[in-house]
Amino acid sequence: MLTVGIFTGIYQYDHEEAASRARAHGFGAVQFDLDFTKPEYAENGLSEAEAKRIKEIYRSHDLPIVSVSGYTNIIHPDLAERERRLERLRGLIRNGRALGTPYVISETGTYNLESDWAPDPANFTEARYNETLDVIGGLVEVAAAHDAVFCVETYVNNVIGTIDATLRLFRDINSPHLGLVMDPTNYFEDHNLDDMDGVLTRLFDELGSYVKIAHAKDVARVSDSADSGEKHADTGAAEYLSFRGVGAMELGGPGSGALNYPLFLSLLSKQHPNMPVIIEHVSEDEVPAAKDFVYKALAEAGV
Repeated sequence: MLTVGIFTGIYQYDHEEAASRARAHGFGAVQFDLDFTKPEYAENGLSEAEAKRIKEIYRSHDLPIVSVSGYTNIIHPDLAERERRLERLRGLIRNGRALGTPYVISETGTYNLESDWAPDPANFTEARYNETLDVIGGLVEVAAAHDAVFCVETYVNNVIGTIDATLRLFRDINSPHLGLVMDPTNYFEDHNLDDMDGVLTRLFDELGSYVKIAHAKDVARVSDSADSGEKHADTGAAEYLSFRGVGAMELGGPGSGALNYPLFLSLLSKQHPNMPVIIEHVSEDEVPAAKDFVYKALAEAGV
């Protein structure tokens, strides 16, 4: 049975209160978000002792931490800034097991200096692919040394932004310490949104064996053609939690867009019948409706 979970950062409270609220909403798992705006984490990341303490808080609420958010621009064009970000991510990979999971997640980044999500022409060059491959290879080495799995989350505006690019990455780094987050909304653009079922089928046919965690959000064309910039919800959460899309696509909570949820969940369940599905791109007050939508889609899919 697919387990439905939630990002902890959607609840903007301390760990105890966030866990309590997630459990009150009826979730069975969480993806853990570490707030790097807090002074104790800003430079030093997360210690093993603190990771174990956090794990026990969520355990006390019957909420296993099944994955960890390490989202950052891993190929930031400013090399000093890139290294600062990578060191934080390495710290999460080193301590993921202490949180209770091997899976630490990030998107693959962009060479855009103004945004962690906007595209850049350099993203699609061979030189930049090879540079990104080296960075991901280094993160996989850290994961291997700490019995962890670095999970990439493909996103259309990143260096690894298509099914083909994702397949190439997994051919070039053939390691059990590299995994994939299945978030189908991240593969859609204006040109392929109307081929919903075809894209979903290809995703699972070609990438399904690499998947470790699944995400639940939605994708739609923007309602205002003038709204082509980077979109964020006013949630007060970290940027990656408030992010709602760039360009012609809007990325909202489950049920807000065009994703064929019964097909998505059916395909997921066939390959990974016990995989956590983690809801995102919602505010706290939107959580109940998003959860109800996912549960109805699970029932419709018969899984």
